[in-house]
Amino acid sequence: MNDETFFEKVYRVTKQIPAGRVTSYGAIARFLGSSAAARMVGWALNSSKDKEDFIPAHRVVNKKGMLTGKSHFQGPDVMKQLLENEGIEVKDDKVVDYERIFWDPGKELI
Repeated sequence: MNDETFFEKVYRVTKQIPAGRVTSYGAIARFLGSSAAARMVGWALNSSKDKEDFIPAHRVVNKKGMLTGKSHFQGPDVMKQLLENEGIEVKDDKVVDYERIFWDPGKELI
């Protein structure tokens, strides 16, 4: 694990987000010990579409539950559709009941 790049660590954490749950860029950054690197988490996820294995980047939103990364998907509603396919309600580009379905890697992963 120590040989992993920051991006690879982001991908490893993101793959563990359960379907039907979301987390934030900042929560991943904090879990990785780089609390100021939320933007870098976003950059990693923006690049994830080039990876061979599936990275569920649609499950990562901003700290208020907004779909700020939606422009990096193949269409303007793809991120929303992927979340809704998992049973997550999205209204006005914001996850409904964000606090309830929030997945904190700092509490869920050891």
